[in-house]
Amino acid sequence: MFSKALELLAVAEAGPLDELQGAQADWLRGQIAFASGPGSDAPPLLLKAAKRLKPLDPGLARETYLDAWQAALFAGHLAVGADLTEVSRAARALPRPEHPQRAADLLLDGLTLLVIDGPAAAAPILRQALAALSDTGVPVPEQLRWGWMASVASLPLWDGVGWRLTLPPVQLARNVGALDQLPILLSILAVAAAMRGDLAASASLVAEADAAREATGARLVAYAAMVHAAFRGSQAQAVPLIEATLEQAGAVGQGAAVTWAHWVAAMLHNGLGQYQEAMATARLAAGHRLVHISMWALPELVEAAARTGNTELAGDALDRLSEWTQAGRTDWGLGVEARSRALLSDGEAADRLYREAIDRLGKTGMRPDLARSRLLYGEWLRRQRRPADAREQLRGAFEMLDAIGMEGFAERARRELHAAGGTANRRPATVGVELTAQEAQIAQLASEGLTNPEIAVRLFLSPRTVQYHLGKVFTKLDITSRAQLSHALSGH
Repeated sequence: MFSKALELLAVAEAGPLDELQGAQADWLRGQIAFASGPGSDAPPLLLKAAKRLKPLDPGLARETYLDAWQAALFAGHLAVGADLTEVSRAARALPRPEHPQRAADLLLDGLTLLVIDGPAAAAPILRQALAALSDTGVPVPEQLRWGWMASVASLPLWDGVGWRLTLPPVQLARNVGALDQLPILLSILAVAAAMRGDLAASASLVAEADAAREATGARLVAYAAMVHAAFRGSQAQAVPLIEATLEQAGAVGQGAAVTWAHWVAAMLHNGLGQYQEAMATARLAAGHRLVHISMWALPELVEAAARTGNTELAGDALDRLSEWTQAGRTDWGLGVEARSRALLSDGEAADRLYREAIDRLGKTGMRPDLARSRLLYGEWLRRQRRPADAREQLRGAFEMLDAIGMEGFAERARRELHAAGGTANRRPATVGVELTAQEAQIAQLASEGLTNPEIAVRLFLSPRTVQYHLGKVFTKLDITSRAQLSHALSGH
């Protein structure tokens, strides 16, 4: 797909081009490089195009600087010649529109401020950008082009609104066949589902993202699949994905994927109680200082460093985390900050902070963070020799984590509950039913009412292949009709 696009571009460039057409050709080459696999080759191409467009078409130049910014985000610390700081400074030197109302203009202003001046300075404009993206009057091409940036604008503020704003562009991309956008958009939604504790939805979206990636040949690493495996606490699934990502991403210059893999590894190790390993990997991710991706590693670093007695490192990470959470002022961010601060506190202050974390996170949909806060509070209560209070928190944490399917953290909670004199009842194990990832995806879509041809289009399969897999699902689940799917899947 992308090689053919490059061939056509080469044909166009062979003819005489004026300055504007030449700049547009540079822009298109950068776009193809980014869509085929967002590595270190795309940012300098797009930055070059933006600079050429600056005197010719200021509006398009600003959009191209935003393209360069998002490409530099993916290149991360492996960027060559055009990293986030360089792109942000170049974009900041642009004349600002007299009335910057377009989502692209607000995104560019807010994200460059985020890199240069930090989250507190960027927060007001990022919120304006999110408001602009939520406007139902945004043209379809702009929704498709900038839709995934909603999460990039909201997550540094610990705000999940960007995930909700990703839903319309995903449906648009499906409807119009914008295959270059689908892998990133679906991965964003898969991560969002995991963060909410809906691992079934996350698995379904991961499968769809993988299908879209295979259909396009894009070299996008398995961002969402790594998160899903780490949330499940499955070393057997997560470690090969993390190792493959580190190898693949390093080869093509996807620095963000390296940072992401270290963050995911830190979360996995914390869940398994492997705090030295968690501290090492979280420290790597946090050290890259790659806006919200490195930010997510900070709570993991605080927990791991506190557990290993490295309070100075934990304190430094907490200070950095607070810069982001205080800029956003959301219950999600402030709850995670309170939990992290409690790890470095004693006595009544620690007790108050743990309760604040649980109260704030209970108002959000972030069930894994709530369950982890109850786990940490229960662990602290047990060490304070308050076994009855500890059992209450640890049992609640275990039941939440077990229900979500976060087996690593659930086992940690079970051990702590046992040490506090309590017992934990596990969910009944499903016996004799094992759907493949593709079967589960097809079954889920069929249960939502999609026809075989609609599922085939969604997953880039033939209707006959969908029917074949659905037949295997019916046999495995011992059902005979689509009407029985929802009930059977909930039990599975």
